[in-house]
Amino acid sequence: MEFLTIFLSGLITVVSGVGFILDKVIESNIRSQLSQVEQLQVRVNNTPNYQILPGKVDQVLIAGKGLWLTPDIRIGVLELETDPIDLDIEKVRKGGKDSLANSLRQPLQAGVRLVLTESDINQALESPEVIELLSDLINVVISRGSRRYKLLNSQVDFLDDNRIYLQVTLQQGDNQPLEIILNSGVGILTGKSIQLIEPKLSVDGNPLPPQLIKLFVGSLSQRLNLSNIEDEGITARILQFQLSPSELELAAFVRIKE
Repeated sequence: MEFLTIFLSGLITVVSGVGFILDKVIESNIRSQLSQVEQLQVRVNNTPNYQILPGKVDQVLIAGKGLWLTPDIRIGVLELETDPIDLDIEKVRKGGKDSLANSLRQPLQAGVRLVLTESDINQALESPEVIELLSDLINVVISRGSRRYKLLNSQVDFLDDNRIYLQVTLQQGDNQPLEIILNSGVGILTGKSIQLIEPKLSVDGNPLPPQLIKLFVGSLSQRLNLSNIEDEGITARILQFQLSPSELELAAFVRIKE
């Protein structure tokens, strides 16, 4: 989702500032907002070209490899294809790149394909941004008291048959750190939420009873549900999800309401 925001802000900058779209100009704007880019190609389909003046674009295609959102967070492969885009240029110019939702004359729709390698994900798990995000999620899912758990370490191994082996080390206050291990299949339920399949969960080598695992799985699925962003005018659905021992691949549909 973050890359979609980067792409849109780059597009808005070009549309509002240049008056017409050049593939290289959009590409340059996207590159300027990323920490590092290994490969990036942008193609704009627009007939006739001058229709960009009132803010209309037929289609934008983006293909990238090795896109670094930060020095620690890398996307292995990203492919993005939009439906027609129709922006109110005057609203864009007045509101800037943060005025996207209010500037759309029609819903913005795009298809996205992502590939994330196991090594890239483990590197991201060590980044401050992801540690903070996971810490908040963990405390919402498992913490029932006022004292928060601190995430000390996390690592994931991709297995066959869409399964993962996740190791997490947590510490609450000055207590002894806890080692939590999750071995589970992973799937997508109704295109919106993560589903853990036949999960096995242990704390310091002690398996948790099925009742606690069920509560954990239910809480996690509720928090990682794409329906949670619909109040912001964003609809997203995962169309394809595939795990192999080396990488995760997913395809999704995103719609931003005008």
